[in-house]
Amino acid sequence: MKFAILLATMTTAMAAGSAIAEPDPGSHSQGIYCATRQAGNPYSKYCDYIAWSSWRRRGSWDASLDNACLLNPSYKPPGCWP
Repeated sequence: MKFAILLATMTTAMAAGSAIAEPDPGSHSQGIYCATRQAGNPYSKYCDYIAWSSWRRRGSWDASLDNACLLNPSYKPPGCWP
């Protein structure tokens, strides 16, 4: 009887453990804009390449894209077409 209870407990624990260990793949996917961002660059390479490539020349540091990506990993900057 003790073996049956132990076996049932282990089976339940393993089933719960495997369900917890596998996250939902759609909920944590990172968008292309957040995956390819540079720290401090408020522009995306895929939205405005000219502004993205010349942000260091302007000497500005803006973490707005970094903060938006922390809150929403699939963030899409306004004005981006794809």
